[in-house]
Amino acid sequence: MSLQGKTAVVTGSNSGIGLGVVRELARAGANVVLNSFTDSEQDHALAETIAAEFGVSARYIKADMSVAQECRDLIASAGACDILVNNAGIQHVSPIDEFPQEKWDAIISINLNSVFHTTAAALPVMRAAGWGRVVNIASAHGLTASPFKSAYVAAKHGVVGMTKTVALETAQEPITCNAVCPGYVLTPLVEAQIPDTMAEYDMDRETVIKDVMLARQPSKEFATVEQLGGTVAFLCSDSAAQITGTTLSVDGGWTAL
Repeated sequence: MSLQGKTAVVTGSNSGIGLGVVRELARAGANVVLNSFTDSEQDHALAETIAAEFGVSARYIKADMSVAQECRDLIASAGACDILVNNAGIQHVSPIDEFPQEKWDAIISINLNSVFHTTAAALPVMRAAGWGRVVNIASAHGLTASPFKSAYVAAKHGVVGMTKTVALETAQEPITCNAVCPGYVLTPLVEAQIPDTMAEYDMDRETVIKDVMLARQPSKEFATVEQLGGTVAFLCSDSAAQITGTTLSVDGGWTAL
């Protein structure tokens, strides 16, 4: 599986799932554009590290995914965009009647609206190049629901719907659009939550992971960022050329329940 000569833009990619995706696409030979809303020396150094490790071109471009024009400017600044991975996302947990309006607006902007804006900007670039892959990082919550996550669930369901629409609009072109729906993934953010959860429930690490954090994940194992990256790389490959408009769950059986 080779993506040499392709350029991949991955939103929200200076840590967690996004960084895992960047690394696997770079491993497959793609040049990569990393992104987040910060603009630190560490962000640019991360791109340099990836370039050196995998022998590809890697750049970091600051863009705030809550701002429509910055979403579109990211694609323009990238220059090329053969692969677009919409990964940026935030979360807030609250009962719907107490859900802060500003949190709702932020989650819809970053998790859903940004997908529209980046995709709208990227499709003409892909058409001009004669090839393209759009991969949206949705969620198990794009296929099912949980209480107290109204904005996140609404946004991720919207991402799944938009994925299908883009796939239909590009069905007779060499462009595909799919959504990856992770369950719980062992990111640095999740890893950092484990000690606090152990203290809260007075449980050991293994019990907290299996009975609390992974209560809805039948495998009782986290997915890894490497597995998510590998899934995205597969969807970008020639083997997946006829896979479009669908969701691919990486959730340890969550949505099989």
